[in-house]
Amino acid sequence: MAWAAGILRASKRVGAARVDFRDQGIALWPSRVLGVPRNRAWWNATPASTMSTVKDKLIKRISSEEPVLHNKVSIIGTGSVGMACAISVIAKGLANELALVDSNEAKMKGETMDLQHGSVFMKMPKIVCSKDFHVTANSEVVIVTAGARQAKDETRLNLVQRNVTIFKVMIANIVKHSPHCKVIIVSNPVDILTYVTWKLSGFPKNRIIGSGCTLDTARFRFMLGERLGIHSESCHGWVLGEHGDSSVAVWSGVNIAGMPLKELNSELGTSKDPEQWGNVHKDVIASAYNIIKMKGYTSWAIGLSVADIAESILRNLRKTLPVSTNVKGLYGIKEEVFLSVPCIVGENGISDIIKMKDFRSKMQSIFPAIPKNSESAATWEEALSSK
Repeated sequence: MAWAAGILRASKRVGAARVDFRDQGIALWPSRVLGVPRNRAWWNATPASTMSTVKDKLIKRISSEEPVLHNKVSIIGTGSVGMACAISVIAKGLANELALVDSNEAKMKGETMDLQHGSVFMKMPKIVCSKDFHVTANSEVVIVTAGARQAKDETRLNLVQRNVTIFKVMIANIVKHSPHCKVIIVSNPVDILTYVTWKLSGFPKNRIIGSGCTLDTARFRFMLGERLGIHSESCHGWVLGEHGDSSVAVWSGVNIAGMPLKELNSELGTSKDPEQWGNVHKDVIASAYNIIKMKGYTSWAIGLSVADIAESILRNLRKTLPVSTNVKGLYGIKEEVFLSVPCIVGENGISDIIKMKDFRSKMQSIFPAIPKNSESAATWEEALSSK
């Protein structure tokens, strides 16, 4: 015990000199390190909860703030079209939360991470993903791109049966989690599936919007510009009706700076036209098939066109767009079918339809052919009732 006696004598000398070892960061007994009771181990002296993190040292919270989400957009399907829609929505800065849903979990997570890592370079919304539709809750706009992909040489109409089966489950989940959203249908055949969505959702028709002939019209304007040597934004014209093979080019409305091309060539777009401007519309119809043959799918242009529709909704721009909507009662059509006509699109979806005088005769001439293309209401009802 000689060591104990030595410590005792030293402590008395230090005490007489009025020196406290604790002030020097030293303790006579291990239990006195940091002033903990003797019956506790010294290595448990500091609770983890009191340790400061880098975040605690950097940030001092002065108020509790719950995030208020505005303009949430959800995209169903993370294939090539879905991701083109996603990057287009992000590039326009339309949403402060983007939700992605897909049954292919690995691809969905990979795409999400890839987008998240780009947040340094643009105004990036919060991006979340899940196989479960709960992640889409309270969306302002839901973009549906999921479905069977159009194969080489396959028409859009051949896709209908496969996609209706998928939609029965998907639309029920969208309605459950976002009962007040506007739905933009992109999956093909888009006009039929927009009708199917309207029937399955129970939403009013103004909140169900098909991308319709938005892309057809964009292609038309681009090709007009290429032929004239003018930027496509300055070329005005419409492609309406059914998206794809049965669409209608409204040549009477084609103009540059308000100058109708029909006044310069009365046979414009007809078979009698010596300049064969009608080939421009034929090229529009063929373009999707050509792209699919070359790269396997179309993506970028449709993604950009869908973001344009979403922007008009989220920012209440009230742009006039050639989207697919219920046209019963227009142009002598008595059936409930969805076709593209010029629609005013804003925060409530489709608020108005522009009545085109010249389009009536064209619609009445092509409508009898539509049932042959499986676009009739009877065919749609049959698809809905099938298992």
